[in-house]
Amino acid sequence: MTANTIWIEKYRPLVLDDVVGQDEIVSRLKSYVISGNLPHLMFTGNAGIGKTTSAIALAREFFGDTWQMNFRELNASDERGIDVVRNQIKQFARTAPLGGAEFKILFLDEADALTPDAQAALRRTMENYAPNCRFILSCNYSSKIIDPIQSRCAIYRFRPLSKEAIQTEISRITETEGLVCSPEAEDAIVYVAQGDMRKAINALQGAAIVSKQINEDMIYEITSTARPEEIVGLMQTSVAGDYEGAEALVHELLYSRGIAPNELINQMYRSIISIPLERRLKTQLISHLGETDFRLSEGANSEIQMEALIANIVLSADATRQ
Repeated sequence: MTANTIWIEKYRPLVLDDVVGQDEIVSRLKSYVISGNLPHLMFTGNAGIGKTTSAIALAREFFGDTWQMNFRELNASDERGIDVVRNQIKQFARTAPLGGAEFKILFLDEADALTPDAQAALRRTMENYAPNCRFILSCNYSSKIIDPIQSRCAIYRFRPLSKEAIQTEISRITETEGLVCSPEAEDAIVYVAQGDMRKAINALQGAAIVSKQINEDMIYEITSTARPEEIVGLMQTSVAGDYEGAEALVHELLYSRGIAPNELINQMYRSIISIPLERRLKTQLISHLGETDFRLSEGANSEIQMEALIANIVLSADATRQ
């Protein structure tokens, strides 16, 4: 159960109207409840944007207070092999629904972690037990789900949450919890979250543990995130050709502030997109970021790679000026 689900469940039963920022999807899911029928579904999109919350809310609206009798959630990343399909999934799907319900719902989270053999077995299970059990598959990358499963599902693509949706939910939580969150802190939460409600709520909750008066400094410190203006300063220093100055800034962010190299690269990318740069230079810098990100994911030394990244940015900027 996600962080935003926990905050909502604390005060009232979860319903589809509690899913924020996905109005079109919520409207279509409500139509299933009204009709009393449900196809197999696939929810795809980034983390923290309402996929799990939507599945739980949908089950609750179908089955009411007895929803837990006919709803089961499994995380495919915990058990990825064919055995989980043959045993746990098949066993749940083959048993009759309880409490007069017409069908049960099995929610398979992170379904893209299933092995190809497990997905092949799941395909047959979905087909054989469709009258008895409806499947909701959740994944970050639908391309990792085999075509026969995708063709059996109605696919819903969840988009990253807007700034307004995150701010609305943060305001609701702060009011309910008796917190005071400054406008600058709200902007910081939106910046940190990048459309992920789970990140936003975790940042707010971490700050609330320290104090009920929440400011932007607390948000950036708790989430180990550099301020946007610090990243802009780093990029401007690098593009100006000041390698020593840029290297000192990177060292400060990585080792004094404890910011992860991958997170720093992500913030640098967001900064490059937003600041005015000559088109050729901008494309070269994005290429350098992508190469460094790949090397870090392959286990390269982070200190060397970050130094090399700054060096490449400086060299590209110098070449552009010549």
